[in-house]
Amino acid sequence: MLEVRSTGNLRSNGKTLHGYAAIFNSEANLGSFSEVIRNGAFAKSLGSGSNIRALYHHQGAALLGTTRGGSLKLKEDAHGLAFELALPDTTHGRDLAVLVDRGDVAGCSFGFQVADGGDRWEERGSTIVRELLEVNLHEITLTSDPAYTDTTVAMRNKPKQYLVMFSCEPRNLWLETCR
Repeated sequence: MLEVRSTGNLRSNGKTLHGYAAIFNSEANLGSFSEVIRNGAFAKSLGSGSNIRALYHHQGAALLGTTRGGSLKLKEDAHGLAFELALPDTTHGRDLAVLVDRGDVAGCSFGFQVADGGDRWEERGSTIVRELLEVNLHEITLTSDPAYTDTTVAMRNKPKQYLVMFSCEPRNLWLETCR
């Protein structure tokens, strides 16, 4: 079963998006349980060389980039899963740049499967908490309906050496499970 999580705040200059698709150690209330992504949860996926896609609203036909093609760059740092995406000169890429500039699309998401033994569940009082320890990352997604509160996206419009790469803004939460 593929699981999807969303978060964030997006901005655009029409060419490159950057931000965090997931934030570590930030608890998200997903309704019937809370979830926390732990440091290193994406390390094995990133190190495996598997092709991870960037999509618009989890739609396979709305491909924006791939790690294999070099248009999507992903890395884990102490804060979370950072990304940089060179938008394509396609209808989806151009439309997304406009929607990000207007603030209509302001979030990120990711699609994953939990590796065997890759999560831990516990009861904390009346709350059930799931910790994601290792996931198989399949995609990151740009979305207008984010879930995790701390994920960010910004459009790069300054030369790389002058750009502060990442910032955080709270957003509303959502959970969607794809089968």
